[in-house]
Formats: sequence, structure tokens, C-alpha cells
Amino acid sequence: MHVSQLKGSFWTAMVSIMLVIGCASYSTGSGGGNPHVAEAIAHAQEAADHGGKGHADAVVTHADVSLQHAQAATKEITNPHLDAGISELGEAIAHGKAGHADVATKHANSAVMHLKEIK
Repeated sequence: MHVSQLKGSFWTAMVSIMLVIGCASYSTGSGGGNPHVAEAIAHAQEAADHGGKGHADAVVTHADVSLQHAQAATKEITNPHLDAGISELGEAIAHGKAGHADVATKHANSAVMHLKEIK
């Protein structure tokens, strides 16, 4: 085997190993690898970020999308943190609709905390 072929084989093997490790770590990240939980976390965080800027309407928008994903996740997994996250998202939406960005933000942050606990 020529040295350049050996180098190419080495790099191919290294890239393959990195891809396997990357995929494995992604599937065991927040939400236990459930794509609905991952989306719920992302949108709940967006809701909290907007709420911190006083954007109550954006809290409602993102918390609603987060809630839809969290509810979809209940069809695939059972977890008390998922239930608590859903409850907190409902509160974030209700307070956001009332224009209470500060309280809605606290509930959105709590939802993020619970959703991230899902293993």
C-alpha cells in the first residue's frame, strides 16, 4: 500500500468515527433524543428570550409551538418533566396573552428547565 493511500484510509476512518460519535451524542442529548422534545426546548427558550425583552406576543407564539411539540412527544414518551413542561407552557401562553411578559418569561424558563430534564 502506498503512503498516500494509507493516509487516505486513515482520514476516512477518522471521519467515520467522528460521525458515529457525533450521532451518538446527539441522540442522547436533551430530551433523550426525541425530536419533539428538542423542538419544544428550542421554542420554549425562544419564548423565554423574547419575554426577557418584553415581547409578550412573541412569548405566546413560541410557547404555543413548543407546546405543540411537547404534546406530540407525549405520544412517544411518558415523563413527569414533560407533563410539568406542558403545564408551564400553558401558563406562559396565558400570561403572555394577558401582556404579562415578565411572568410569562418565568413560566417559559421553567418549561425549559423541565424539558431539559427529560432523559
